[in-house]
Amino acid sequence: MLSDEMLVDSYHLAVELKLERDFIKLLLAEIKKRKLGTQQMNLAY
Repeated sequence: MLSDEMLVDSYHLAVELKLERDFIKLLLAEIKKRKLGTQQMNLAY
């Protein structure tokens, strides 16, 4: 299990590195599930 900070960092890095869209969506789904303030984040998907 990732900490909240590691999850968000992983999301941003995955977007920056243009990793698979499905992987990024998976990270984003977990961010939303944890209610980690998605309004303040620069969400790409």
